[in-house]
Amino acid sequence: MKVIKKGLSIMIASIVSPLAFSAVTPEAQKNNDWYKEGQAKIVEKLQQARPTKAKNVILFVGDGMGVSTLTAARILKGQLAGKSGEEGYLSFETFPYSALVKTYNVDAQTPDSAGTMTAMMSGLKTDAGVLGVNEDVERGKCASVKGNEVITALELAEIKGLSTGLLSTARITHATPAAAYAKSADRNWEDISDMKIDDHAERADCEDIALQLVNFEKNLEQRYAGVDVDGIDVVMGGGRRHFLPKDKAFNSIDAVSDIEGDRTDSRNLVAEWSALYPNGQYIMDQTGFDAIDTEKTERLFGLFNESHMQYEADRTNDVAGEPSLSQMTTTAIQILDNNEKGYFLTVESGRIDHGHHAGSASTALHDAIEFSNAVQAALDATNDEETLIIVTADHSHVFTIAGYPKRGNPILGKVVGIGATEPSKALDGNPYTTLGYSNGLGFRDLGAETNADAIYSLDAVVGRQDMTDIDTTAAGYHQEATVPLGSETHAGEDVAIHTSGPGAHFIQGTVEQSVVFHLIDRALGLVGQ
Repeated sequence: MKVIKKGLSIMIASIVSPLAFSAVTPEAQKNNDWYKEGQAKIVEKLQQARPTKAKNVILFVGDGMGVSTLTAARILKGQLAGKSGEEGYLSFETFPYSALVKTYNVDAQTPDSAGTMTAMMSGLKTDAGVLGVNEDVERGKCASVKGNEVITALELAEIKGLSTGLLSTARITHATPAAAYAKSADRNWEDISDMKIDDHAERADCEDIALQLVNFEKNLEQRYAGVDVDGIDVVMGGGRRHFLPKDKAFNSIDAVSDIEGDRTDSRNLVAEWSALYPNGQYIMDQTGFDAIDTEKTERLFGLFNESHMQYEADRTNDVAGEPSLSQMTTTAIQILDNNEKGYFLTVESGRIDHGHHAGSASTALHDAIEFSNAVQAALDATNDEETLIIVTADHSHVFTIAGYPKRGNPILGKVVGIGATEPSKALDGNPYTTLGYSNGLGFRDLGAETNADAIYSLDAVVGRQDMTDIDTTAAGYHQEATVPLGSETHAGEDVAIHTSGPGAHFIQGTVEQSVVFHLIDRALGLVGQ
């Protein structure tokens, strides 16, 4: 019977004209704004041409930017502009194509950033905690890397003669950016002091991640006979400590530690990079960034912080000043597009993830909004007929939007129900917030504190709290958590991907994370297409 009904419905659909269906649709329904907006969206999609080859590709990765983060950031963005918030969009949510991405690692149901970004950059899934290698590597065993290295989209773009760039608000040696260039049995080997390898012979054959960044050109040419590349053109992010000797004499003007550098091999990799690239420009603060002439700069290396760059909410407090993600994105594009052959740029908002780990929704969401600004900056600086822009996340977080708050209720606030004026109460008699975490350090009221990491010096707070007189919208408020842990964790559900430009339509439905690489490959013709 079900088959007959299905067949009948198909037959009816084929013989009844759209006008007939329109005739039975109530006028009030057709004139409804929601109805008209949805209809216009479908018409827009039907009218779009579908080129497949791009001159440029920009991959944006919001680290830890799950679907609930998108929703909450969208609402907060609108509310900061004086609107109810729910009706708005982040810049990339208006892209014509989107899909869901499965994020698991080969050996992990809930993934880490090393394995997920390696999948996006290399076209295959691998284990958690390893970079630029396949699943046959053994984490922590340097010798297992040999023969298991994979080539990345950034490396293939270099071989093709494109300009390349890598931006992150995290340390540039951190897992997500490092997956673009490093081959490492452990994501934590950011400099030689991190490599706790007992076998000295094995250690001698194993480069730390910072050294691999500086030696990128040499290593790629040695790995593939006959290859001639000129190295990554633009690199900007945090993580100076992994490039400097453990010697106070090498401290930068904005060092926050007594000794900024971590390297125990006495090597100054900033100086080594400058010697390798005399046509390059090294910068470390806002002043240096503002002085860049993008039409004349051939190569740029920016390390703006000892560790990660500041949270967006805390950026103005940086000692020497540092650019925003959107500013870095615009500058990178203006340098890279000097190459007539095109470019491949990867942009990571690393601190969305860190805000969530600290249990600070406000921090994570403000970084997500700035991430949206960076995507808009890229849209403003490029031609959508020649540039494919991909926006996605590497994984999500145990971050929830719950309760039954009324439309326009402050997304960072306490739940106030439809028709109510006072916060709703839980069964324990206390109000509760719309946003929360399944685990982590839990509740803290740090007032106006914009550095979410301040919570790590405090103990976890277990159980419900009376928030009646607490301003949960303040920058320093940290949401309650159900399970007390030393840091909030990643989550395992799918994340979203949004695409615009040549080849964007190849991403639809639900896909494996490794498909992202193949989208980049097809657009740029990296593997001989």
